[in-house]
Amino acid sequence: MTNPMAPAIYLRSAVALAGRFPVLAGVDLDLDEGSVCVVLGANGAGKTSLLRLLAGLVPLASGEGAVLDCSLPGQARDLRQHVGLLGHDVGLYDDLRPAENLRFVLKASRLDPGLSDDALARVGITGRTASTPLGQLSAGQRRRVGLALLLARRPRLWLLDEPHASLDEPTRDLVSELTEEAARGGATVVATSHEPDLAIPMADTVVTMSGGIIATRAPGGRRGDRGWSDVA
Repeated sequence: MTNPMAPAIYLRSAVALAGRFPVLAGVDLDLDEGSVCVVLGANGAGKTSLLRLLAGLVPLASGEGAVLDCSLPGQARDLRQHVGLLGHDVGLYDDLRPAENLRFVLKASRLDPGLSDDALARVGITGRTASTPLGQLSAGQRRRVGLALLLARRPRLWLLDEPHASLDEPTRDLVSELTEEAARGGATVVATSHEPDLAIPMADTVVTMSGGIIATRAPGGRRGDRGWSDVA
């Protein structure tokens, strides 16, 4: 059962390794349910590694961590069913059509496969595009299919790796719109970005990573005048 007093994400001195190399070197982060956090930083700063830790795909080597009331690393498998991760590769099958992909994943997740049609229509994947194998679609269209899967699954935690990258303006606007809708519905969203002008307006909190740690924290455009605090 969800603890209403606990943050959706709690990390203290969180360390994650790639071999012996620390990709996260002591991350402190608290995020409430329904909030949107944008993570900025240069390549290699640890942004994608943070998402993978929050998804339960990278083990917590030391420190403390809990995501959606699942302790890390012990309950990482339980956590994964509540998380939707959208990266540069949408992780679907190139030889299947968009609806076939969504129905397969939804059925495997014990969700209603019928949710796929409405979700695809919501992101503009209809008609000829919907009947084209995924591998023949453009990068932007593939990203829309990945977004449709998030809509259909309704995860409690959305993890978006560079969600605006290489997209046309309508698709970028759609990403921001769906992010806002997810947060209003109670989902927590963490998105990495190299495009602060696009990402900061949709955020409650903006953090900057450097060297595997969170170096700064500031309010995003969604927060308004609710205040903020630096991360020591």
